[in-house]
Amino acid sequence: MTHWLILPILVPAMLAALLVLVARYHLTIQRVFSVAGSLVLLALALGLFWQASDGTVSLYLLGNWSAPFGIVLVADRLSTLMVLLTCVLALPVLLYAIGSGWDQRGQHFHPLFQFQLMGIIGAFLTGDMFNLFVFFEVLLIASYGLMIHGGGSRRLRAGTQYVLYNLLGSTLFLFALGLLYAETGTLNMADLAVRVETLDAANSAGIRVAAVLLLMVFAVKAAILPLHFWLPASYSEAPAPVAALFAIMTKVGAYCIIRVFTLVFPPDLEITQGLFDQWLIPAALLTVALGMVGVLGAKGVGRLVAFSVIGSMGMLLSGVAVFTPTGVTAALYYAIHSTFAAAALFLLVDVIRSRRGDAGSSFDVAPPIVGGALVAGMFFVAAIGMTGLPPLSGFVGKLLILDAARSSDLMWWIWGTILIGSLVAIVGFARAGSVVFWKAHQPVDTPPEETAEPELQTTSVLPMVSIGGLLALLVAITVGAGPVTRVLSDTSEQLFNPESYIAVVLTTPGKVIKDYHGEADHGDDSHGDDGSYGSDAVAPAATKKDN
Repeated sequence: MTHWLILPILVPAMLAALLVLVARYHLTIQRVFSVAGSLVLLALALGLFWQASDGTVSLYLLGNWSAPFGIVLVADRLSTLMVLLTCVLALPVLLYAIGSGWDQRGQHFHPLFQFQLMGIIGAFLTGDMFNLFVFFEVLLIASYGLMIHGGGSRRLRAGTQYVLYNLLGSTLFLFALGLLYAETGTLNMADLAVRVETLDAANSAGIRVAAVLLLMVFAVKAAILPLHFWLPASYSEAPAPVAALFAIMTKVGAYCIIRVFTLVFPPDLEITQGLFDQWLIPAALLTVALGMVGVLGAKGVGRLVAFSVIGSMGMLLSGVAVFTPTGVTAALYYAIHSTFAAAALFLLVDVIRSRRGDAGSSFDVAPPIVGGALVAGMFFVAAIGMTGLPPLSGFVGKLLILDAARSSDLMWWIWGTILIGSLVAIVGFARAGSVVFWKAHQPVDTPPEETAEPELQTTSVLPMVSIGGLLALLVAITVGAGPVTRVLSDTSEQLFNPESYIAVVLTTPGKVIKDYHGEADHGDDSHGDDGSYGSDAVAPAATKKDN
């Protein structure tokens, strides 16, 4: 699979440039190329995921410069899983944008959409901390352009708030990178893992500060309390397909926490002891509580869904903070579920807003909406998923997190917060559904708090098909919960045994390496004539894990 690893980054980058330079005034051409590019990305993601499914860790050396001196892309089970999740989400979101006409309410939607995919996928595949920062900045620029797509003072204000908070996170990221480089002399993740392990714990103040700063940076991306303030307004005011795509954005923060704190700062590292059980678990539980209180107190469906995203991130990171393979497995399952559920809800909010006239998505009572039965049914299914009621995947994900929490000293706090938070979420969503759908026969007495968007293109079935597709994905991961959790369990096992990852990135030909089964490997012949590994080098004996 030569050069497959870089194609998921190159395809959207080249496509975005092509759309700006060649087809900027031809919306139909942009739509065709954007959908085709998303389909190609999905095929590439499936191929990479299949390649990594047996435990293979693949390496791509840009410019054929070996690590840690050159830029590397690394594909293992976790990174390919997140790339696949991104590409699966992108297609229905893009179809919704086309079917609803959102892509023609402003300029350059499709190029920005492709640049956003490039940034997200790049963040998942990079094996270097500085390039993770670079892809974060690509995400920030593209997401800001998408946020203010269509204009409006409220959207511009929310976008400005979003940028300011994320620029603060970027500044902290640079400080953390400076400290890491000063202490270790490298920013390659695998090389950092080797060097940090050899540091003296008594003289490691710089590394401790860097680890805390990194956790704060990723907490901003994941919207963890108290760094969550940017999310409610940003997500509720963003165009619907943009908010739906942003459902994967918070998962970038969660991914970085999992990656960095299993590879660079593993659980048994003395330098960072206490960082998770003393800081991350309380922050995650408070995030759950805040999100669910926000759901109960929201005055519109848009903000209700935005606060439910905050609560779901708290639940996800409650599993991560247990810091065991079981906990990470549960968190990954819940991440897949919450991505699809949140995206479906944001799209449904747009449908509700566009069909309720002046009431928009507020909880003001309005006349019945067009197609109310279908919309209500979809909202009911999505709400069941987000609140964690049986039988959908949200219930399965919460059970997995509760089971994983049994190994934590704070088990009862985790159980109590999640169960009570779920009950509060049920009440909040039930209130929203009853006002929007059941009381729809009453007239509107008060002006809405949210500005109604233009009506959807009623001749297109793509919006409802896209939402139905996301709900079908929720059903699919519920029915296939057994196979899915087995795959995720293998992923977690690989994360907590990072020797193969480190070996592939840092091994040079002829050097004896050992995988985590203790078997020696003397390299292979997948290197160039100059003795260096080729761009698609894989060290088979060190990267296979018996299933």
